[in-house]
Amino acid sequence: MRILVQEAPFDLGAETAAFAAGRKDMGAIVTFTGVVRDLPDDPLEVMEIEHYPGMTESALSDIAEQAVARFRLGDALVIHRFGALKPGEMIMMVATAAPHRKDAFEGAEFLMDYLKSRAPFWKREVTRQGADWVQAKDEDEDALTRW
Repeated sequence: MRILVQEAPFDLGAETAAFAAGRKDMGAIVTFTGVVRDLPDDPLEVMEIEHYPGMTESALSDIAEQAVARFRLGDALVIHRFGALKPGEMIMMVATAAPHRKDAFEGAEFLMDYLKSRAPFWKREVTRQGADWVQAKDEDEDALTRW
């Protein structure tokens, strides 16, 4: 299991290849990559992401350990960036490996739902009109109820 919270961009292909390398005991590897998207009415200049070092990594490790145990994962990877990100930049990546695809998919979805709604990151959208903190969305909270 690997948890990375970093400011620098990551290489999706290299991370996926490294995660998948030598997996003879896993029948499924699932990856998901989140990308900063533009805003429809007022173009996003930058998304600023803040976190508390140490606390964030610990929280992500805890949820990844839960995912590994709950979905019988052979491994999990979580990469989440912080700092100033522009539309189109990768913000996060989740990868899961499991003997069977259902567990790999569900483990990845579990991690993604947690990252979207409960992970200790604070996001601010900066546009020409100003800056606003991103508020939690009901549908993101609702997604957690299935777990």
